[in-house]
Amino acid sequence: MSTSPEATPTSSTGSGTPGSGTTGGGTTGAGPTDTTSGYDNATGTETSPWKTGLLVFAGTIMIVGGIFQFLAGLVALFRNEVYVVGLNYVYSFDVTTWGWIHLIIGIIVALAGAAVLTGQIWGRVVGVGLAVISMLTNFMFIPYYPLWSLLIIALDVFVIWALCSADRKALAI
Repeated sequence: MSTSPEATPTSSTGSGTPGSGTTGGGTTGAGPTDTTSGYDNATGTETSPWKTGLLVFAGTIMIVGGIFQFLAGLVALFRNEVYVVGLNYVYSFDVTTWGWIHLIIGIIVALAGAAVLTGQIWGRVVGVGLAVISMLTNFMFIPYYPLWSLLIIALDVFVIWALCSADRKALAI
């Protein structure tokens, strides 16, 4: 058995002291957060890749979902014959109205997703609210384009889960 630092077992927090920039195995960390061990030297707390990854996931899905809704809004505005609905639907609006609704929600969701990716706390709070609004809007839009609406609703569920389960300081820059 070797006695080199690389072969020595270490704890999950690394063998370096807080603020030293080293981790188990003798690796030097770059910057205030040591990415190899998940130890944040600036705050003295543990960070998890899952916590940061959930916010990156949520922000990315919000941007993609916002672009999807924006495109659905453009289709409803310029090619409204793509969406067809039966005559007896409770939430029946003109397709042009649905186009404007999707266009506006899409832009706001994409902007909130960008805020989440930059570590803004308000982006997470607004993101949860917008995901709920997006889910309700797409629920009412199901008769016009069912598969599309169900896909966006499913993405919104994952966004809410990711935004609510991630640590408050996970992506703060």
